[in-house]
Amino acid sequence: MKVDANDLQTNETDDRGRIYLGTEYANKRVTVAVVEVESDRPDEDELAAAYREASESATSLAEEWDETSDEAWSGLDE
Repeated sequence: MKVDANDLQTNETDDRGRIYLGTEYANKRVTVAVVEVESDRPDEDELAAAYREASESATSLAEEWDETSDEAWSGLDE
């Protein structure tokens, strides 16, 4: 089967995965092919990497704050 590139449509699904084709397809037989699927949410690997990065950053910041806090308390003792 040949498909003209001009015949390709991009539609977004609703929250249940349905697509509204339009009234021009009412009472007609329609064949639909899913060519590509894009997610509007990050995948699990991206989320895990972001979480690790944030955790490492928080740990580093806490260590820096601990050193700064110790210096500040030492300065008050003098």
